[in-house]
Amino acid sequence: MKQSFLNLIFSISCFFSAMFAESAQDSLLGSARVVFQTNYGDIEFGFYPNVAPLTVEHIYKLVRLGCYNTNHFFRVDKGFVAQVADVAGGRLAPMNEEQRKEAEKTIKGEFSDVKHVRGILSMGRYSDPDSAQSSFSMLLGDAPHLDHKYAIFGKVTKGDETLKKLEELPTHREGIFVMPTERITILSTYYYDTEMETCQEDKSMLKRRLAASAVEIERQVKDEMLPLTTRNRKRRM
Repeated sequence: MKQSFLNLIFSISCFFSAMFAESAQDSLLGSARVVFQTNYGDIEFGFYPNVAPLTVEHIYKLVRLGCYNTNHFFRVDKGFVAQVADVAGGRLAPMNEEQRKEAEKTIKGEFSDVKHVRGILSMGRYSDPDSAQSSFSMLLGDAPHLDHKYAIFGKVTKGDETLKKLEELPTHREGIFVMPTERITILSTYYYDTEMETCQEDKSMLKRRLAASAVEIERQVKDEMLPLTTRNRKRRM
């Protein structure tokens, strides 16, 4: 009886610890939101501008320039990460000069005390801590061994059901990477501000979303049968 009571207390303690940790993460969120429309569903995420200001500014600019459109998740390691490819090598559509210039920038590693838990966004990089560019991961589980080593800059705010779909896709291993056998394409992206959107602005946002989708889906249909690329594998977590 005593052991059962202690187990109950421990379970309750873990529950509230997790709840408070999530609440603390939410308090770090800014008002900007980004949505990736993939061929398996939408994923929405927000940023931590006070935790990693340089990283947030860079990634948000890449989004606004449309750099992630037609890019893909080149890595899905169940319970660990779903990793977005570098835009320079992962996109199906060619980049213009402005996109290329921003994508080539490297960002100083902004390592913080925020923990790597499910839903967190964390930059990919090479061995150089200041080599992050445009590849980043969405955490699919807790990964404390990444803490203080990779720059956390935001978290998934909607779309966990889409991440669960990605985790169930068939994969194969190539070296240290677990990769999906089917391409997970980011068909299009859009962004909005939670503090500025009104009903009228929602209509404008929907128009932007549909316009972006039409262009990118048309490109995707033309290239749907392209073989999986294994580019961007060096950038790791």
